[in-house]
Amino acid sequence: MKGKKLRELLQKPGILRAPGAFDAWSARLVEMAGFPVVYMTGYGASASVLGQPDIGLMTMSEMVRQAGNMASAVGIPFIADGDTGYGGVLNVMRTVHEFEKAGVAGLQLEDQVFPKRCGHMEGKQLIPQGEMAAKVRAAVYARQSEDFIIVARTDARAVTNLKDAIARAVAYAEAGADVLFVEAPQTVAEMQEIARELKLPLIANMVEKGKTPFLPAEELEKIGYKIAIYPVSTLYAATRAMMRLLTQLKEKGSTEDCLEDLVSFEDFNNLVGVAEMRALERRFS
Repeated sequence: MKGKKLRELLQKPGILRAPGAFDAWSARLVEMAGFPVVYMTGYGASASVLGQPDIGLMTMSEMVRQAGNMASAVGIPFIADGDTGYGGVLNVMRTVHEFEKAGVAGLQLEDQVFPKRCGHMEGKQLIPQGEMAAKVRAAVYARQSEDFIIVARTDARAVTNLKDAIARAVAYAEAGADVLFVEAPQTVAEMQEIARELKLPLIANMVEKGKTPFLPAEELEKIGYKIAIYPVSTLYAATRAMMRLLTQLKEKGSTEDCLEDLVSFEDFNNLVGVAEMRALERRFS
């Protein structure tokens, strides 16, 4: 159902802005803010679940569990980060099956070697193009519903060159990918070339102070992008706010100076849906 909704959104005019979420609550906040799609950041999930960097430490089962919690918390389509698929083609098939069963609308797979690295980190390595194309074919074969979206990402721009990245994306499209994600183009001209050469819906990765030019959604749409993801914005905002509060508490012994930055007890209960749950409880009690 959510996959079908995502496909419908991809076919409509206009760019889709998909803020990143790293847990169920941040995913709900994205939905409450009125966005049509939420994007699971593996970078943020690794920090949230393990307190560790995005360097391939999260297992498939851990990612599926986190994605399932997040997907079940929202009614809007949810795109999950499936990293490298966690192995060969058979592993990819199981990965697709588990994420689809968890209720996500689409799954992103990338052509890095395992263990992978965050797309804007140094030290990435690639698997051969043909090996990744086989993974995409396996992912398409494994999905139970044709509405389940397969996002194929290539990290070749940072490892080899833009020409190779585009050639890889073309091969992944021919293998059956629904959406293409050429990670980390470094200039607007490169982004324009990607949009000219590739015909499937494209993802633009908007990382604040990252390698890719940070452009307004309207400009990304003019270039030819269909989805703009903001994977770390909520994570960085939450981290900054918590660090500020904890510093105040440690230094002054109170959070009084931070009260204006906090939601109230009543407001949070309203946001999280306490009244609705109590009403549902009374209905059956």
